[in-house]
Amino acid sequence: MADGHTMTKVAKIIQSDPSRQFVVVSAPGKRFSGDNKVTDLLYDCHARLKAEGSCAGAFAEVRRRFESIVKELGLDFDISAVLDDTERRIDEEKSEEFTASRGEYLAGVVMARLLGAQFIDAADVVFFDENGAFDDKRSYAAIAAAVKGCSLAVFPGFYGTGADGKIKTFSRGGSDISGAIVARAVGASLYENWTDVSGVLACDPRIVDSPRRIKALSYKELRELSYMGANVLHSESIFPVRRANIPILIKNTFRPEDEGTYILPIAQYKPSGNVVTGIAGKKHFTVIFIEKSHMNSEVGFVRKVLSVLERFSISVEHIPSGIDTMSVVVESAHLDNFTLEQILESIKAEVEPDFMRVSENIALVATVGHGMSSSVGTSARLFKALAEAGINVKMIDQGSSELNIIVGVKDEDMEKCISAVYREFFGSN
Repeated sequence: MADGHTMTKVAKIIQSDPSRQFVVVSAPGKRFSGDNKVTDLLYDCHARLKAEGSCAGAFAEVRRRFESIVKELGLDFDISAVLDDTERRIDEEKSEEFTASRGEYLAGVVMARLLGAQFIDAADVVFFDENGAFDDKRSYAAIAAAVKGCSLAVFPGFYGTGADGKIKTFSRGGSDISGAIVARAVGASLYENWTDVSGVLACDPRIVDSPRRIKALSYKELRELSYMGANVLHSESIFPVRRANIPILIKNTFRPEDEGTYILPIAQYKPSGNVVTGIAGKKHFTVIFIEKSHMNSEVGFVRKVLSVLERFSISVEHIPSGIDTMSVVVESAHLDNFTLEQILESIKAEVEPDFMRVSENIALVATVGHGMSSSVGTSARLFKALAEAGINVKMIDQGSSELNIIVGVKDEDMEKCISAVYREFFGSN
């Protein structure tokens, strides 16, 4: 969606299959290295609006991008009037979320014109409740009503309307969520997500050269990999379609002939025979290690520790534990030195530990796959590979589902860790 050329490709893909009836678009991205995404330009618009009282200067680049797209497409369409109205509303609303959402809105208007399709504003059919959570019942009913009798419709992704009647956005990448919501609302047989890669890869191609493409994986496997840094699809986009057992197909806009990757409900998922499906990692975690004799027999010990984190509004990622020890893993971005010291003092006051230690700059690497539960010696192979690579494991966490094994290593060892695990389970390319 970065320019008119890409939009033309998208239109051809949509028109090549009459069963593609409902289209959700994202804002134009980068056209080349060093270029700006339209959403980033719009966030800058809001910053300039706050500082100067007008977004005119910053919005000029957004205006040029969309005028260029319409010109490239050869559309007989007065985009200037739409852009004028958008700039005026940005100045009036003075809302960051409204401003950020206009990239998707404008892209949706243009794509609907290009396809000769009905444009349905997400503000009219996607709703959030008073707590800021997606209001599924109201939204699904509104979308279903809006598309009734419609053969082709275009929705802008990323945003909807809050309980206060103002525009509210999902987190960045939220057009994936919007696509899943529309798929669920219309009872789609398949949710296609078109991106710039040919499916989900077994690990990050910036770490391992040409890693294997995953032909199919389960919702659970994708959720684990997405959360740990595999960014092909927004991790929250799984939930709407999973509840309706709608498969997802990841495809490449620039290579539509490539097979892509299916994400399937467990009832439709057939293991490929690989022990491991994929490996992903994420840096910048802090681990608080707590030791106390007879911790396991002290009723409420874990609750007391977690209540301290709750008071500081810190979410907990993992809680590996032993008989007399437990570790609490949190994202370092949620902490500063002052907050961390306060948390440690509060834990001391609550549970009187024998010993506490903090490890910072920790990366978590997840090895994920349904095949791990039925394969003897998976853990042994993994830790042997890490030992041979000279990687010191700081933490181990494995759930009872045996879907994944998570290890904590130093931030600087994450890439080496992922490479070692990939070589062990997939071989060298």
